[in-house]
Amino acid sequence: MRSYRPQINAWLLLMLLSCIFPAGQLLSQNSSAPPSSAKPTPFPQFADVTRRTGIHFRTESSATSQKYLVETMGGGVAIFDYDGDGLMDLFFVNGAKLSDPMARGAQPDKSDPRYWNRLYHNNGNGTFTDVTEKAGLQGCCYGMGVAVGDYDNDGHPDLYVTGWGSNTLYHNNGDGTFSDVTRKAGVSGGGWSTSAAFLDFDRDGYLDIFVTRYLAWDFSLNVWCGDGSKDMRAFCHPNVFQPITSILYRNNHDGTFTDVSEAAGFNRHPGNGLGVAFNDYDRDGWPDIVVANDALPQQMFRNLGNGKFEEAGVEGGIAYDDNGRTFSGMGVDFRDYNNDGWPDVIITDLANQSFSLFRNEKGQFQYASQASGIDRISRRHSGWGVSFADFDNDGWKDLFVIQSHVMDNIETTQPGLRYLEPPVMLRNAKGRFEDESAASGEVFAVPVVGRGAAIGDLDNDGFEDIVFTCLNGEARILHNGGNGNHWILINTIGTASNRDGIGAQIHIVSESGLEQWDIVSSAGSYLSSRDKRVHFGLGSDRIINSLEITWPSGVVQRLSGVAVDQILSITEPAKKGQ
Repeated sequence: MRSYRPQINAWLLLMLLSCIFPAGQLLSQNSSAPPSSAKPTPFPQFADVTRRTGIHFRTESSATSQKYLVETMGGGVAIFDYDGDGLMDLFFVNGAKLSDPMARGAQPDKSDPRYWNRLYHNNGNGTFTDVTEKAGLQGCCYGMGVAVGDYDNDGHPDLYVTGWGSNTLYHNNGDGTFSDVTRKAGVSGGGWSTSAAFLDFDRDGYLDIFVTRYLAWDFSLNVWCGDGSKDMRAFCHPNVFQPITSILYRNNHDGTFTDVSEAAGFNRHPGNGLGVAFNDYDRDGWPDIVVANDALPQQMFRNLGNGKFEEAGVEGGIAYDDNGRTFSGMGVDFRDYNNDGWPDVIITDLANQSFSLFRNEKGQFQYASQASGIDRISRRHSGWGVSFADFDNDGWKDLFVIQSHVMDNIETTQPGLRYLEPPVMLRNAKGRFEDESAASGEVFAVPVVGRGAAIGDLDNDGFEDIVFTCLNGEARILHNGGNGNHWILINTIGTASNRDGIGAQIHIVSESGLEQWDIVSSAGSYLSSRDKRVHFGLGSDRIINSLEITWPSGVVQRLSGVAVDQILSITEPAKKGQ
């Protein structure tokens, strides 16, 4: 009996503690999962399947000796189902031809097919077909980013493409073609627009458009920056130029929009906006907006529910790093990584700064890069596109980052850093991140000049795939090989809410007791738009005990006993009394 005494004593201690502490308090602060002795399944392998897909897209910057800042900042990618066949298609944003130097008043030239934006149709067999010309999506400007959303609630996702000089709204005609409706809609923007997001900020059932802008810059303002002693020109730091405000367009329900930036309060808060994401950080029912700012305080705009926003970055705790310093915010995601029901924020930045993770503690953010392990992993790296997603389907959102420095001559000025860097995959080990890159496939050892990145299930197998762009290089499509864990994909269809269901909050509890939360949104990352379907990994669980959707209209919908391993379309029910 002596050999069993340690186990008995441990059992008695556990029973005593369970009497003292309420149920659940013995778990980690960042964990909603019950303790488990089950061995975790292996992390999936990702295969670079770009060549076999038939996609040959290059983000062309049209590099010049002038080091125009716009040359190093593009471009974005969108994963969305443009033709409603249930398969995710791909849209890439491209640059345009620049003269060296640009004459005063000259505009970038996009006429050469080399610089066209590109739409690829998913054939359903692992290959894609270029349908750009048929769709009418070649583009007109030096492109930057893309947002996806059904702004007129006709059941067909539309595109908003940002860039330098002007933005473009493309209406999806439902027959494989798109129409440029920018002038009619009144959403051309102006200046240098970067990321954008479709969201229903006033919850009136129609999607509005939020646009981040980078700098008050044009070709005539370009100055010489770099190491004068070595006559080495470099891209200018953003603080050389003036910051600029973001734009909010309110949907008028008739195909037009009204610029409400001033009335909503955005004109009082200029920044160097690059990435944008939204979620309800204080759980008051209204979508809030986070903007990743380059070398200025990060911004969080709290939605007051009356058409106005207040800037709450400092008050909320995301404006600075843990040392009170600004950093070069670029990509951003805004989702609950630790399964506590409060959405968190990740913002990527340049080497020597550390990617910044802000953990949401019931409406107040805490800098968590060191506690989560992200600081150690990212300190010497520069990140752009970033996404929380459960790549191994274990019920915990992992983190993917596409990397590269902004300066193409950084190795000359700072030999310890690198311009080309491989992407990184961080596994979420119940609230702490571990670098899983070396075990995730050969592509994670290949240095690239990464920029935009989007996440989505391209083959509907329940495992999230990755698409990212490379500056002056070919885009990459990474197939997730899976590992046998269970999953569910939820496609929301709004009725009183916007047709996409964007902004709906989803809470699930699976049979092991694991709780997860997410929001319906295609926004986030850097210049890019993800698959708007909400994906949950479920590990070995075979049943979802409860699934609750809080729609933007206020309707709360509940389902129980939901089967796993399926793509589930859920239509918003009518409000009581309707």
